[in-house]
Amino acid sequence: MTQTHFGFKQIDIQDKQKEVAKVFSSVAKNYDIMNDVMSAGLHRIWKKIAISKSSIKAGDKVLDIASGTCDLAREFAKVAYKNPKGQVWATDINSDMLFEGKQRLLNQGLIIPTCLCSGEEIPFPNNYFDIVSVSFGLRNMTNKDTALKEMYRVTKAGGRVIILEFSKINQSLEKFYDWYSFNILPKMGKLIAKDEQSYRYLAESIRMHPDQETLVEMMYEAGFNHVTFENMTAGLVALHIGYKY
Repeated sequence: MTQTHFGFKQIDIQDKQKEVAKVFSSVAKNYDIMNDVMSAGLHRIWKKIAISKSSIKAGDKVLDIASGTCDLAREFAKVAYKNPKGQVWATDINSDMLFEGKQRLLNQGLIIPTCLCSGEEIPFPNNYFDIVSVSFGLRNMTNKDTALKEMYRVTKAGGRVIILEFSKINQSLEKFYDWYSFNILPKMGKLIAKDEQSYRYLAESIRMHPDQETLVEMMYEAGFNHVTFENMTAGLVALHIGYKY
C-alpha cells in the first residue's frame, strides 16, 4: 500500500486525512489563541500582507480553502462585499474548525457561505473565482499536486492563487527555530490547548512541506503562470502567488 508522511512518521496514504482531522478537531477551540502565542501575533501581519498582495477588489469572487476559523475569509469579505456581486466562500475539510469559524463570523455580524470539502476535490465549477487562497493549510493536504490542479481549475482566466504557508527559514536561524519548535511549542500546546502531540505534528509538518523554490515548480506544473514568492520573517513563512492566463 502506498505510504505518505504524517509529520515525521510514515503512514498509509489512505489514513492521512483521518489523522490530520484528529489533530484539527483537537485544537479547534484554541486554534486562534495558539496562533497568537506561537507566532507572537505575527500571523495576523502575514495574513494582512497576503490580503494586500492579492489585489482583491469589490465584486470579486473569492474561495478560501482550509479556511479554519475564517479570519482570512473575513478580511476578503470586507472588500469583496462592497459590491453586491462579490462572493466569498470559506471551505474546510474539518467540521470542527469550520464550526468555530462560522461562530466567529456570526459573532461579528458577518454572513459568509461555508462548505465542508477537501481542497483536493473542490465542488465548484471551472473558471469561477477571481482569487483562490489557502493559508497554512496546503502542508496538511495529502496530495498537494492534486490540490494545486483543483485550485487552478476553479480559478478564472486572469485570476490568481494565493498560498500563505510556513516554509524554509534562513539557515542562520535554523538551530534556534528547531529548538523552539520541538522543545517549546509542544509544551505550549500542552499548557494552552491540552494537546502536546498535535503541536508536535504541526512542527513536523512544516519540515516536510516543500521549500519555496519547490513549491514554485509545483505551481507551474499545475498550470499556473508567472509564479512568484515573497519571504516573510526570514523565510519562516512564504507567500506564493500564481496567475492563470
